[in-house]
Amino acid sequence: MFQNKIKPRRVVITGFGCVTPIGIGREKFWESLRSGASGVRKIENFDVSDLKVKIAAEVPDFDWEAELNYKDRKHVPRTVPLALRAAREAMKDAGIEAENFTLQESQNFGVILGTGGGGLAFTEKQYKYWFTGEENKASVYTIPASTHGGLSSELSMLFGLHGLSHIVSTGCTSSTDAIFYAAQHIALGRQDFMLTGGVDAPMARGILEGFNLMTVLTDEWNDEPRRASRPFSKNRSGIVLGEGAWIFVLETLESAVERGAEIYAEISGYGSTCDAYHRVRLEENGVEPARAMSLAMEDAGISPERIDYINLHGTSTQLNDKIETQAVKNAFGTHAYNIPMAATKSQIGHPQGASGAAGIGATLLALNKNIIAPTINLDVADENCDLNYTPNKAKENARVNFSLCNCIGFGSKNSALVLRKSLD
Repeated sequence: MFQNKIKPRRVVITGFGCVTPIGIGREKFWESLRSGASGVRKIENFDVSDLKVKIAAEVPDFDWEAELNYKDRKHVPRTVPLALRAAREAMKDAGIEAENFTLQESQNFGVILGTGGGGLAFTEKQYKYWFTGEENKASVYTIPASTHGGLSSELSMLFGLHGLSHIVSTGCTSSTDAIFYAAQHIALGRQDFMLTGGVDAPMARGILEGFNLMTVLTDEWNDEPRRASRPFSKNRSGIVLGEGAWIFVLETLESAVERGAEIYAEISGYGSTCDAYHRVRLEENGVEPARAMSLAMEDAGISPERIDYINLHGTSTQLNDKIETQAVKNAFGTHAYNIPMAATKSQIGHPQGASGAAGIGATLLALNKNIIAPTINLDVADENCDLNYTPNKAKENARVNFSLCNCIGFGSKNSALVLRKSLD
């Protein structure tokens, strides 16, 4: 086995950019979270008039032309311009000007992103051209653009970054895992800076129909879309698909202090497990999600009592919300009832592989502004979901030093990250 003898370096977040259904840019995203806004609306990206499910959390009012010209947009998935916009903001926020890099600096700056669907929506569009006799409309880059790996390459090319360029695709835990792997490369001295986070855009007819076949999407709120995503609510009825990009700049604590960069948080711990149980369902005892959370706290060197806030996966399905609640109780014992929590998906829908990064984006609001965004649409809680989910209204003046972000993915995967407010 490879053994690295160096002392791990401390890794911090110094840049944050996002494109979301409730706002473009960090401040707009935070403002919308705080106010309890919903990004769920009638789908506009494609015709849903004959479909059972007609709502999703799409990104509105996005200037696609500002990120890519028409010629380039024809050859890349929807995820690419979303990621480019978020990455530009993250780099600017971190005070990093890649165009001034030396070759060595560019070689020590890598990219690791998480995505679930990657280029699936793009592929669906190209196949439609071929199967309907419109081959002349298909992109010459159909194959590379359809693979997940091309996504990180686009960011590497945008900024001229010659470090590693990887994609992690582990379902809904993708970006949580990607952020940890990025942090590890810095901690072990393999890279000095990383662009990391998650992006997904499952906005295509075939994807919507595929999810609907699993009967996990809600179709009860087509006429009241803003009320549709309701994690932990007694009358929750399923997932609302979402999209967006949440990108971060990571570097060492030493580098951030030397540069005088604003530090949002330190990445302190990570845990990951698998139920090894079912293709899409969790085992109902919640043992393995709890173990992932416990491993993350152990990795951070803290007891469960030190966690001040939990950002929950909160999909709004009957089974998953119940199991996640039980998992938190398994991991935290009676302290679970003392911890304020929230489900960001109540506001932004379910952005698939970008879920963890979205949760981290919301967690930074708690760590830096002492504001815990609410779980909206939680009017009457399920009797099996009896924790403090911060219902409907943000918690102001919260004291958050350590937070945990929890994610659960297809294939019964579980991942958790612990973030620490930068105290020194």
